Amino acid sequence: EEKIFAGKVLRLHVCTMEGAEWLEEVPEDTTVEKLKERCLKHCVPGSLEDPKTVTHHKLIHATSEKVLTDTKTVLEENIQDRDVLLLIKKRAPPPLPKMADVSAEEKRKQEQKAPDKDAILKATANLPSRNVDRTVAHHNMRDFQTELRKILVSLIEVAQKLLALNPDAVELFKKANAMLDEDEEDRVDEIALRQLTEMGFPESRAVKALRLNHMSVTQAMEWLIEHADDPTVDAPLPGQTPSEATAEAGASPAEAGASPAEASASSAEATAGPSSEASGEEAKDELTEIFKKIRRKREFRPDPRAVIALMEMGFDEKEVVDALRVNNNQQNAACEWLLGDRKPSPEDLDKGIDTNSPLFQAILENPVVQLGLTNPKTLLAFEDMLENPLNSTQWMNDPETGPVMLQISRIFQTLNRT
Repeated sequence: EEKIFAGKVLRLHVCTMEGAEWLEEVPEDTTVEKLKERCLKHCVPGSLEDPKTVTHHKLIHATSEKVLTDTKTVLEENIQDRDVLLLIKKRAPPPLPKMADVSAEEKRKQEQKAPDKDAILKATANLPSRNVDRTVAHHNMRDFQTELRKILVSLIEVAQKLLALNPDAVELFKKANAMLDEDEEDRVDEIALRQLTEMGFPESRAVKALRLNHMSVTQAMEWLIEHADDPTVDAPLPGQTPSEATAEAGASPAEAGASPAEASASSAEATAGPSSEASGEEAKDELTEIFKKIRRKREFRPDPRAVIALMEMGFDEKEVVDALRVNNNQQNAACEWLLGDRKPSPEDLDKGIDTNSPLFQAILENPVVQLGLTNPKTLLAFEDMLENPLNSTQWMNDPETGPVMLQISRIFQTLNRT
């Protein structure tokens, strides 16, 4: 009966790590644990006296590299006749660290930590002091835009003196003055203005809308439609002088036939008379008047939209214009200035840099700057950037004034790092 009902007998090839090999014949219902005991009895005599010997070994199916489970049978592990099994002793787990070793490791980690503030002060108590005041050091990291204004104020004075020594100074500045007038004409985009006037909007009102909306035709048109019934729609913009409003509405009959350049030149000539007959003193007076005229034309132009927004908060127009002038037409910064201690004051903007400072001396000694100061266009650029900082980009990209501004910036950055 045992032979009839006995399971199928499998012949398995067993190998050990030491090189021993043999055949084991076992029924397919034999558990892996029993098979492991038979293998150990064959290759390690007396090993079964220690019950841990069986648990410290494992059988591995050579083909699938699968570790056989002790509680499963040979059939359940899908072992076939003539399969190869490996008998391997399990690797012993690493010993737990001793308390002395743990303490030594913790001590080593503590030594590798960065020292705290008290430890640093204790270790450096006997070192000589360098007397570096961090507050003063931070204060000396001057902002280029703040210092640039002071530099421009002083350079304008130098440029005026240099250009006054030029015998052709009056003629040069008449041309420069004409350039300014042409620039004034270009301040309104003619194409955008024509688009609005062709829609039926009055020219003066279209000019105002374009200036309020940064020359955007779409936004200007929306503004014109929105304010069509506003009784103050034709009122001049805040900060705009009556003469500018008159000029926009239409020129006087005497100037109607003359170009802006001719009108400016004739005005300068009327002030001082023919240059050929003028004495040196008269030429100097004429040059002074031209300088004043240039300065008037380059007066600060506040952003009309920012002026209206800040005035709606309840601030006086003069306060608003001062705030925008101090903060380079930046509305948010101007609002903070109005609500704060109002430093720096508008009067501080007219102060120049110390002419004996190393920075100013280095700028004046630069050959590119020296050559640029003899060019009337450089003076115009300085005047414009002084009152309209947002125009700095166009002068930086100008082939005549760009190199001068680049040298000033490089000299400032070099000295500020030392």
